[in-house]
Amino acid sequence: MLWFGVLSKRAGKPRRLVLSAACKINLALEVLGRRDDGYHEIATVMQAVDLSDRLVLEDADVLELRTTASDVPADGTNLALRAALTLREMAGVSRGARITLDKRIPVAAGLGGGSTDAAAVLVGLNRLWRLGWSRARLADAAVKLGMDVPFFLHGGAALATGRGEHLEPLACSALSLVLVNPRVAASTAEIYEGVAAAMYSNGARARRMAAALKSRQPGRVAAALGNTLERVASARYREVEQMEAALLAAGALGAAMSGSGLTVFGVARSYDHARQIRSRVARARWGCWAVRALRGPAIRMR
Repeated sequence: MLWFGVLSKRAGKPRRLVLSAACKINLALEVLGRRDDGYHEIATVMQAVDLSDRLVLEDADVLELRTTASDVPADGTNLALRAALTLREMAGVSRGARITLDKRIPVAAGLGGGSTDAAAVLVGLNRLWRLGWSRARLADAAVKLGMDVPFFLHGGAALATGRGEHLEPLACSALSLVLVNPRVAASTAEIYEGVAAAMYSNGARARRMAAALKSRQPGRVAAALGNTLERVASARYREVEQMEAALLAAGALGAAMSGSGLTVFGVARSYDHARQIRSRVARARWGCWAVRALRGPAIRMR
């Protein structure tokens, strides 16, 4: 096992790396207030789950990104390429790499797909370029890219505060869940802009979720679900309520939206139960996955 918590199946110093980058859900998310810098103060419990993108990193003369998804940009607006550019600048090196991204996580879906890709690039290029950076130094690069990126350097479950960059690891439950995505993208900035001061809270729900995870009881986790941003998203996108209703009708113990949406997830009693729920809610216009919570790293060498 490498020092940064990434599982490796190879020894030595490879010239080509294959990584899986898992997404996350927000089991609880509260907006505590607006900061002087214009961003929002939050308290959220994030849990990595085993729906993953696949990235291949290879030595190359130039730094480039290729992607298998037609709706994913391959320029500097892509967080994976921005991560490579940021790391190269901070390290003061002139190395290149060819990054091939096989996109499996829905885009702009509240699952942190771009952030986990960025974390995978940081981890992978640190090894490919033989930088030998510490976890703390990689985290300094991660926070420049986005508030979710540091979480993916760890994985598992964590309570995140501040803008999301302050992380407290939490005990992981053997949760099984069903993710449902309407194949409609939502703007994170627009959802946050819709949060009114009356919606601010004090972080108590996030703390209850942390305690529920420790209990390892899916029912308690389901009872503690909550997301301030869901009130904004559901008022603008009727799919949110439709997907939640479908999950509950199919037997989910509880359901909530992840992040700024629009993916909704349901808590199941077991993985078999999650698969049953998935088969009941699967529709042609929705993407549906039965997933397990990851207790270990979100970024893994393959």
